Amino acid sequence: MLNYVWMGLIFLGLAAAISTDVSEHVSHKYQKGNPLQAEMKIVDPSETVSSIANKKVVITVNETAFASFYNEKVKNAVSFETQLKAKNKNGFYQVLFLTNDQSPVIWKKMAKVNGNGNDLNAKIKIEKQLSGNVYKCQIVLEEISIVKIKEVTNSVLDYAETAVKIALGLIGIMALWLGIMKIAEESGLINHLARGLKPITKFLFPEIPSDHPAMGAMIMNISANFLGLGNAATPFGLKAMEELDKLNPEKGTATNAMCTFLAINTAGMTLIPATAIALRASAGSAEPAIIIGTSLVGSACATIVGVTTAKILQNFPIDTKDFFTWLKGNSKFLLSIAAILLIAILSITTNILSPLKSIFSFLTPEAFKNFIQLVSTIAIPLIIAAFLLFGFVKKVKVYETFVEGAKEGFNVAIRIIPYLVAMLMAIGIFRAGGAMDWLIFALRPFTSLIGLPPESLPMAIMRPLSGSGSLGIMAETMAVHGPDSFIGILTSTFFGSSETTFYVLAVYFGAVNIKRTRHALAAGLMADIAGVLGALFIVKLLFG
Repeated sequence: MLNYVWMGLIFLGLAAAISTDVSEHVSHKYQKGNPLQAEMKIVDPSETVSSIANKKVVITVNETAFASFYNEKVKNAVSFETQLKAKNKNGFYQVLFLTNDQSPVIWKKMAKVNGNGNDLNAKIKIEKQLSGNVYKCQIVLEEISIVKIKEVTNSVLDYAETAVKIALGLIGIMALWLGIMKIAEESGLINHLARGLKPITKFLFPEIPSDHPAMGAMIMNISANFLGLGNAATPFGLKAMEELDKLNPEKGTATNAMCTFLAINTAGMTLIPATAIALRASAGSAEPAIIIGTSLVGSACATIVGVTTAKILQNFPIDTKDFFTWLKGNSKFLLSIAAILLIAILSITTNILSPLKSIFSFLTPEAFKNFIQLVSTIAIPLIIAAFLLFGFVKKVKVYETFVEGAKEGFNVAIRIIPYLVAMLMAIGIFRAGGAMDWLIFALRPFTSLIGLPPESLPMAIMRPLSGSGSLGIMAETMAVHGPDSFIGILTSTFFGSSETTFYVLAVYFGAVNIKRTRHALAAGLMADIAGVLGALFIVKLLFG
């Protein structure tokens, strides 16, 4: 199924890019070769038209002329300072100017797609003197074409580089946590944890022996995710996949345990969504930690539905080509189960939210922010110290054991590079090509029926695709609507209610060369949908 999704992301992105470029070419969006009326002011009043070559000038386009020319409204007149170069035979001076945060969106886009960073080339022709050192002039900007295709090209290259940086950046983290985990294994700490959680793990992973190393790695991964220790969770998760693959009778095909484990990971249940809280605090929120309860509800819904979906689908060995037929025939049954589970978890969590809020009412936003920062700062050193101390007490040679475990980190990090490049490339094409806008347009009638604000829809769609992309959308949404508005709270709750499904699948399955992912993607996407619906329900209930 992942093959079809991957191809779909790429071809939808390319189709959107091509259609947009054709539409923009027909409508002359970038006004190719057409002159824009403006005023030019010579910085040095002593200069005259006959001697201004290589002199500094300020070009100003009033808002009415700009809006009429580009069909894009601007609040104020558009100005930039530049230096005139020698006049050509047609009477035009060549200039180069830099766009910035205050520049019109269309100019920033033109500068970006031409590969010049913030630079834009233009030609200026003086028409007549208006007064003193002010002249009427024409501006003709550099020719811009096939904008979306260029954006797709730039995005593919950027994401390929990003994928390698992510993988290489994992080497040190992998070495650290796999070394620590090796000490925990040798000292017996993992076995103690596994025995304590045996009733839960036996239900989730009945085919995995409770004393198998995979069980300990999964416990550590889920615990790290729940505590918000993302940099520790990934190495534990990759180790878990390696151990699960050792029990895999059919190499290259995901097992039931792998699919269930990834369903839990894509649900991303976290006690304290520290990233979202930090961004809310930086955006000026009066209560940045208010999303802890709502995120727990959303991620709990995602976890329950994701695990339930994985458990249901593992009993139906369906080929990819028959999956959608089966899904259509059983949609009512699946939706009924999902609805019952959502109602159950929401009724439980909403009953405990009010008491929790009153219990912690003495904590001011600033105190809570400081508490979260303290926990985030000391959690990892405390875990490392506790594991090392436990190993030392159990007479484990901690240094040698740590080094032995750390050696595995490099190979795992390098092995996932091709999978990361493939998935991030497809997501980059999908985003840059404009297919995201198509998807938002297609889903808007449905989301309006359930009361999902259109402003928060991009976040709901982006979250399973890209962590950095969803973080950017969340920051932009809160900047426009405010962090403590309904939309601001809803958007940040979406961020804390699920994980980047496609990234998780690419990294974890790539680590063990899994090519047939079976129902893992379906379970992950169901978890994402449940997380969005659960977040919408609880935020509407409390803040709507």
